[in-house]
Amino acid sequence: MKNSDKKTLLVVLSSPSGGGKTSICRQAVKILKDSAYSVSVTTRAARKNETHSKDYFFVTEKKFKEMIAKKQFVEWAKVFGKYYGTLKKYIERAFNKNLTLFFTLDPQGALALKKKYPASVLIYILPPSITELKRRLQKRKTDSSRVIQKRLKEALKEISFWDKYDYVIVNRNLKKSVAIVRDIIQAEKNKSRNFNFTGWRNQQHL
Repeated sequence: MKNSDKKTLLVVLSSPSGGGKTSICRQAVKILKDSAYSVSVTTRAARKNETHSKDYFFVTEKKFKEMIAKKQFVEWAKVFGKYYGTLKKYIERAFNKNLTLFFTLDPQGALALKKKYPASVLIYILPPSITELKRRLQKRKTDSSRVIQKRLKEALKEISFWDKYDYVIVNRNLKKSVAIVRDIIQAEKNKSRNFNFTGWRNQQHL
């Protein structure tokens, strides 16, 4: 179907740090037509493999607070002492162009977005096990042992929100997890509430 046949769909992926949400999002955007990724703003430092404006918009705390004052965020939160925010402009663009817009948010951000946009689809990505999650965090080589332990402790808190989500995926294999997300999106797009009947009708030439 053409893009005009479908309404905008907001899709949130959450997981503990190292759970795979960002990798799944990136791959899903590549294979799904008319989709985009909402780049968040953060005050944390960029990791070695991260690029400004692609992975995050990296800003100072002063700049972030200015953006809060200007009401540029649909939601924001402080995590591990650093600020993270979701920009309104991506959502506005998605609604203007009937896009499927992906977000990677923590449970606090995901539930805040769901409250403002009830039709949002929330997907929680679980690691196969906490042991595997620890291995992934160690493999990244971006955090100290102390920080990893802190992340694992926080992960257990985050995972407790799994039943607040619409779908849960155990990420044992990236390719399979991306395929499941693709299937979820296709199913959601075909729900009657997400069908843009006006767009379909306007294509008819009777």
